[in-house]
Amino acid sequence: MSAEHVLIESDVSEVPDPRKVRNIQASLKLLSRWRGCHTTLDIFEKRYLAIRSKRPRASLKHYVLELRFIDPTPERRRHIPWRCLQVTAVLALLSIGAGWWMKRAAFPFHENPWLPAWALIVCAAVFTGLLSIYRMTETMTFLSVRGRARLFDVVGGLGVFHSVREFEAQLKASIQRAVGLRRTTHARDLRDEMREHYRLQQHGVLSMPEYEESKARILQQHA
Repeated sequence: MSAEHVLIESDVSEVPDPRKVRNIQASLKLLSRWRGCHTTLDIFEKRYLAIRSKRPRASLKHYVLELRFIDPTPERRRHIPWRCLQVTAVLALLSIGAGWWMKRAAFPFHENPWLPAWALIVCAAVFTGLLSIYRMTETMTFLSVRGRARLFDVVGGLGVFHSVREFEAQLKASIQRAVGLRRTTHARDLRDEMREHYRLQQHGVLSMPEYEESKARILQQHA
């Protein structure tokens, strides 16, 4: 196994530079200035996926994946901040009740001594409501086929699953075509995917722990 290990890691796969390629089959652009992130995906040359990804407090990532090593079925996660929504509902009901009580007072609404407290409750309700919307996210995580390493994420607010449906179908079709173009043995497929993982680790896409975990999964299937 050690000889195979050396062979795999000494032969780094090469991919084309997407900035020099014009033949793009499909594209997806997701931009969220509110969240401070954007994702651009381009399928090109019928075999590759170019990724540009920016997340808050992280540098821009720009790299290329070979399509045949991407699992076409992503992991889907939806995050809804229930506690934040509950706080928003309580504050909203409290502000409505307090406003109704203040309107029934003997003196004008704008002269009510409880007006500052009511305004504070309203502001808190608006703030927690906006925070709830901000924290609602849908995430699609694409993994490698055998190594199960996280290759890229598609992240956005509620509705992302629906908005990327067309591109997801195009991506699945492109992955199937890419696999069909490179019919190889099981051992060669494992070796090629290992090379892809090593290339991604060298380019900073995968961390060393992520690479080691994916490598162990692939080597377990190499027997």
